[in-house]
Amino acid sequence: MVKLKKAVLFLFSAYLMISAMLYLLQEKLIFLPSKLPADYSYSFTQPFEEIFITAADGAVLNGIHFKREQPEGVIVYFHGNAGDLTRWGDIALFFVEKNYDVIIMDYRTYGKSTGKLSEEALYNDGQLFYEYALEHYTESEITLYGRSLGTGIAARVASENRPFRLILETPFYSLLDLGKSRFPYLPVQWFLKYPFKTHEYISEISCPISFFHGTEDTVVPYNSGLRLFNSVSGHKNSFFTIKGGKHNNLNEFRDYRDGIKEVLSMDHSNRSEDK
Repeated sequence: MVKLKKAVLFLFSAYLMISAMLYLLQEKLIFLPSKLPADYSYSFTQPFEEIFITAADGAVLNGIHFKREQPEGVIVYFHGNAGDLTRWGDIALFFVEKNYDVIIMDYRTYGKSTGKLSEEALYNDGQLFYEYALEHYTESEITLYGRSLGTGIAARVASENRPFRLILETPFYSLLDLGKSRFPYLPVQWFLKYPFKTHEYISEISCPISFFHGTEDTVVPYNSGLRLFNSVSGHKNSFFTIKGGKHNNLNEFRDYRDGIKEVLSMDHSNRSEDK
């Protein structure tokens, strides 16, 4: 009986210790930023302007605004959880080469951006970049694009505005839902500071939504994105299954490239009809 009590106490202590570690280290698990010196000079193959936006709390947010001479519209791009604009700027060129202007920001603590992280701060920062886009474009020209972590931010911004379209690449139902599936025996709902409940915002979005997800995604499972899609009704929404696609390689698949071409072509034709 004494040995049993000791074993139970040991397991309970280990349970508490693991839970405490996850609570304290969650930002290091969710956010994987790389820093850039303040005087770093970006270099891209397409014309761009570097921008800085100051948030209400004094955080300075760094971004890149790619510009075409006669763009089809603008894509406000919210990137994933790792790296900085040196990487994500190159990834965004995929859309610039399709004759779209692109505005892409680095989150707080990423690249040259400063400020303290919080879920609400990320949403507010996303709104600031949307408002920057509105200074240069009409809402009917704005497509919001979210990738992985950025899908939660893009969905929240879309729910509070009226962009022309929302595109979500490797989206999740919620980060809380992912946490529960990764750590089923831990009380994730008690200590997660970044639940990112995308499913709550998706139902408030008025524009068409296009989803892209790979069947072999081991970071955000395919079923999480499909569950998000099934949680919202609307005949204008579409889900593109990328067979064999993983989390970071969808652009290597023809189904993804053809799907993006289809979505952007619909944007162009619909905008022409509205004029």
